[in-house]
Amino acid sequence: MRRRGRGRAPCGSGGADPLLSRLPNALEPLFPVVKRGHRALTRGVGAVGRRVAARRPGPSAPPLAGTSSSVETARLEPGSVTRHEISSPEVLHRPAPAGVPAGHPFWDRLTEVGLPGRFVLAIDDGRVVGDHAAVLTRGGVLDYETSEYFGITGWREHPVFLRLRLPAETSYDGTVVALSTRGTAANYYHFLMDLLPRWGILREAFPDLAPDHVVLDRGTGYQRGYLSLLSAADAGLAAASVIEPSRSAVVRAERLLVPSLPNFDTMAPPWTTGWLARTFPPVDPDGVPRRIYVTRGSRRNTRRVVNEAELLPVLRRFGFSVVDAGTLGVQDQIDQFAGAEVVVAPHGAALTNLVFARPGVRVLELFAPRYLNSCFWTIASNIPDSRYRYLVGSSPRRVDPAGPMLGVQDDITVDPAAFEASLVELLG
Repeated sequence: MRRRGRGRAPCGSGGADPLLSRLPNALEPLFPVVKRGHRALTRGVGAVGRRVAARRPGPSAPPLAGTSSSVETARLEPGSVTRHEISSPEVLHRPAPAGVPAGHPFWDRLTEVGLPGRFVLAIDDGRVVGDHAAVLTRGGVLDYETSEYFGITGWREHPVFLRLRLPAETSYDGTVVALSTRGTAANYYHFLMDLLPRWGILREAFPDLAPDHVVLDRGTGYQRGYLSLLSAADAGLAAASVIEPSRSAVVRAERLLVPSLPNFDTMAPPWTTGWLARTFPPVDPDGVPRRIYVTRGSRRNTRRVVNEAELLPVLRRFGFSVVDAGTLGVQDQIDQFAGAEVVVAPHGAALTNLVFARPGVRVLELFAPRYLNSCFWTIASNIPDSRYRYLVGSSPRRVDPAGPMLGVQDDITVDPAAFEASLVELLG
């Protein structure tokens, strides 16, 4: 059974580890070495910073220590930290999906996963640090369970420890709720799956709470669109002032409430997608195409389908319409996917909208051979009577199917005959 590993797997073009997404394609094979060096640097700088903080404590000092679980954080500071339990851990079973090539080894480790329970961590005089929203206690302890980061092995490798001095802090009276986390600032998938459901967790623990402030990202149109819909349904959120996280800022709260991270390992627990579907219902799903192909455009190194023009005649024969989700507003995306019976797309953040899909939806996801990702299969698995298939394209490089999936931005080339056969199987 799969357990907690080296940080959660990123999903979507903007959700990859920042180190990997900044490397040119030709240098991607060096990523494991670069990442190991980055983690070692963080451990080294962090060890120095913690010694300095112990001798010279203060608001600019880095964290003094860290914990791997919020239970341990509450135990260390019982007078100022309380963990409000909501649900127990569980084991999630999903059968591996069908696709081409059949029995791809990538899926083997994903069929049985242990998921943590939900909770809200309450911290008196707590802090939220930087754009990754690292959570610190009054005593300077980093709570890693609510501050996870991509591709690291534990709290000692968190990038907050790369700073020997923290940015200047701003204090806020009353109750502050922290919703932001790594990846939510500019990635559609992580905003929907990692940030928004934290409000649902808060409401499970504190159904009538009216917080004074909320830490969340709202710099993009889709973020503002979803927050507007959520605020219209929840007066407590509508009345709170918004604090946008920043790399150069620290938020100090009189009382800090931190909901647990809802989407462990991008495994999309069923309650998460259920909450999103209930909270953001369709308005007019009847006037949209029933069979859609979601394009990623033509810009290189964006996981576009290189030979998309060869696939369009096949799609038209089967009655598909081409949709560019990036050109649609929030409610239009919800309605489009709620009305679709069949969705075909290369791997990309627009497939997060499967959370709004109807029971029985059929999904074909296209992958480059050096980058398979499970995050949209897990969403589709939560939809009653859905059918999901994958199709892995070709690559001029030699690819080990069981190797690390480092080709985050690789474009996709799909054999038209294999594509048509997969469509027939999906629709049959």
